[in-house]
Amino acid sequence: MSAAPKLATYEALRALPEDVRAEVIAGSLETLPAPRPRHAKVQGALRRYIGGPFDDDDGHGGPGGWWIFVEVDVALSEHDIVRPDLSGWRRGRLADPDERPFTTVPDWVCEIVSPTSVRHDRVLKRRLYAEHGVQHYWLVDPDARLLEALVLRDGRWVEIGVFDDTATARVEPFEGIELPIGRLFLPKKPDGDR
Repeated sequence: MSAAPKLATYEALRALPEDVRAEVIAGSLETLPAPRPRHAKVQGALRRYIGGPFDDDDGHGGPGGWWIFVEVDVALSEHDIVRPDLSGWRRGRLADPDERPFTTVPDWVCEIVSPTSVRHDRVLKRRLYAEHGVQHYWLVDPDARLLEALVLRDGRWVEIGVFDDTATARVEPFEGIELPIGRLFLPKKPDGDR
């Protein structure tokens, strides 16, 4: 009889070189591919549009009240350590904004989907985030040029809106600002291709 495989924890992530992107899902260490430029564009734009007024401007004219981070480790449980593309915490809920990994569940998570991550983000992480009580989940698809926003109600995701690149929207939990969806993405190619 063979021994049961040892489930990975945060120690498995710490043992990796700093430049390796990885997560632990259900005790399994999973490496993540490097993001494409279209992914990085969305990530940077959201950090600017959301992080600017809600994090960077805290006390300086913006709505404030949030910590917004790009690709930080979040331990949802001992064997589920994720690295969302962007995540946010209301400031009153995150005692130490410099811990690693964060052990406080985020209030908002945004994943930028790609052909290689669509199942991971739309099925595995969606389920994990609901199980652990993340209140707001955004999925941004750079290929389809869409932002899909979900809110957790009674343990289930409820769609609160899908916005295409023609929309300027106020999207929970950041409805205090208008978000120009089209500006999240790389410009369209002249022939209309993405």
